[in-house]
Amino acid sequence: MKIITTVKELREELKAYRHLGKSIGFVPTMGYLHEGHESLMIEAKKQTDIVVLSIFVNPLQFGPNEDFERYPRDLEKDQDIATKAGIDIIFAPSVKEMYPNEMKTTVQVIDITSKLCGASRPGHFEGVATVVSKLFLIVQPDKAFFGQKDAQQIAVIQQMVDDLNFPINIVACPIVREEDGLARSSRNVYLSTEERLQAVILNLSLQSAKEEIIKGNQNTETIKQLIIQKINEMPLAKIDYVEILTYPSLKEIETLQQGEKVIIALAVWFGKTRLIDNLLIEI
Repeated sequence: MKIITTVKELREELKAYRHLGKSIGFVPTMGYLHEGHESLMIEAKKQTDIVVLSIFVNPLQFGPNEDFERYPRDLEKDQDIATKAGIDIIFAPSVKEMYPNEMKTTVQVIDITSKLCGASRPGHFEGVATVVSKLFLIVQPDKAFFGQKDAQQIAVIQQMVDDLNFPINIVACPIVREEDGLARSSRNVYLSTEERLQAVILNLSLQSAKEEIIKGNQNTETIKQLIIQKINEMPLAKIDYVEILTYPSLKEIETLQQGEKVIIALAVWFGKTRLIDNLLIEI
């Protein structure tokens, strides 16, 4: 496994593999890897010949009061996990390497970025779309792998790829959960012991909503209220949003329709830690 920190070196390295006819897989991350990231790497190894893992905490997607400086970082541990997963190249650029000059160009996806996390994190998805487009142009992968926990991010990136004709296949991989159902996240490390215990309510509330739909409840407002009531049972939970939308178009819907794909998405604060989770359902 090679660790590369410059755009120039990475492009030269990948040029040689392309000359040999090798397919390139790409797993973009902000590091502090866990089993969720590992599942993406394993899937990328199955589907492509050479896999590039990027580790870059992107300042453009953090708001002024968000956790860029305290976002967890552990490159040595990340290297061990990547090696075990069979990664061929780690691309770990500095902020200066990715943004050598003041950025005067950004990538903006409209409409679907105004909902869910986009509503409470202005500018977040512009930062995501900008850095992912830069990484796509640097790596030029055949396939890029993303975790379904960030379902809105996948919808945004797929829209960007479609609109701008990136020759890249976006592969969405299932959410990886702890034994008690909490979705794996680099931010879970911030949770206190009691916050961690209470955070299991996120998945439990989603499963309750699923059961309600299976019983025949088609009213989205009723289902949302059921989720809200369940989350509010936990005294440390502070709800950011609970939404039921069509997917990937993220349109509001009052009544669930047969044959429709919907996302039940939520974001909840536990202390200073904001957790997201979701469930995709084919009605």
